[in-house]
Amino acid sequence: MKKQILGAMCAIILLLAVILSSCSATQPQSASFPSMDTLMTVKVYGGDNDLCDRLQKRIEALDATLDATDENSDIYQLNQNGTVDVSGDTADILARSLQLSKALDHSFDITVYPAVKAWGFPSGDYRVPDDAELKKLAEKIDDTAVTSDNNTYTLPRDVMIDLGAVAKGYAADQCDTILKEGHAAAAVLNLGGTVKLYGKKPDGKRFSVGVADPDNPAGYFGYLSCEDGVVATSGGYERYFERDGKRYIHILDPTTAKPVKNGILSVTILCNDGTAADALSTALFVMGLDKATEYYRAHRDFDFIILTDTHDLYITEGIADDFTLSKGYDYKIQSVEIATAPTSVSEASQ
Repeated sequence: MKKQILGAMCAIILLLAVILSSCSATQPQSASFPSMDTLMTVKVYGGDNDLCDRLQKRIEALDATLDATDENSDIYQLNQNGTVDVSGDTADILARSLQLSKALDHSFDITVYPAVKAWGFPSGDYRVPDDAELKKLAEKIDDTAVTSDNNTYTLPRDVMIDLGAVAKGYAADQCDTILKEGHAAAAVLNLGGTVKLYGKKPDGKRFSVGVADPDNPAGYFGYLSCEDGVVATSGGYERYFERDGKRYIHILDPTTAKPVKNGILSVTILCNDGTAADALSTALFVMGLDKATEYYRAHRDFDFIILTDTHDLYITEGIADDFTLSKGYDYKIQSVEIATAPTSVSEASQ
């Protein structure tokens, strides 16, 4: 949805902030630009002088082909026509999304778009569908019905897709290739809720990623020290509306077509795979704490931070020592232990 970029600079604050200490030895090249419904900021240390420009062009090209509201995009045309010969990027991200959906037991589903539209989230014309409408909408959420023949994708009638939940993560993966080819020493790409970290800071230290406080998105309840990977956060505080004293968030349960309400306020994922990180943050939010923990213990090629509405923090053992709670927060931190026989998300998605 390009007609509106809400909060420009606030878009980054509402989701995640990468806190960079100053470095006198090396100054980064940087750029900020609107894309994928948010303001994106890229900082690159070392490498080719045009890296920021190349990163921006790659992201904007992906936005143009993946935006479900852009009449010229592959996704818009597929939703309108039912069958389209899509570009290589679109075919790639569709295939990855369908694989991940299967691996995640369809807690993440790209065909939830008609329900998202019915609630009014893309347009801002919010409404609460009645139970009969929700039942019909839920029956149409089924990404197993999406078929393909090489790059030709086909949707059944009344089925529509939206790749907004994974587009930023996919863009992060594509940018990784550009950074490598451009000989970058280090980089931080804040893509609005999805942060790509490349290497270490020029002073040799790790990056520190602030995780937004859902009760006060301008603040951070803690910081995660990390390098090389993607940090993705999903939360009900990102987009929501209130009606008759109730809050309705934009993350919908594919089985009911209703906004998720399971006691989770936010899910943050750290993963080497950006597309998987985005899908996981949504899926684990939908799953709820118990199923999310069970899923992690069965797969384990990612880490998470889950904040509940009782202000309990659940942090996987792999990053527990890398997380620091901010001053003034008395959240109870519980470490989620690692399983002994994991299966990777990538293997499960095959």
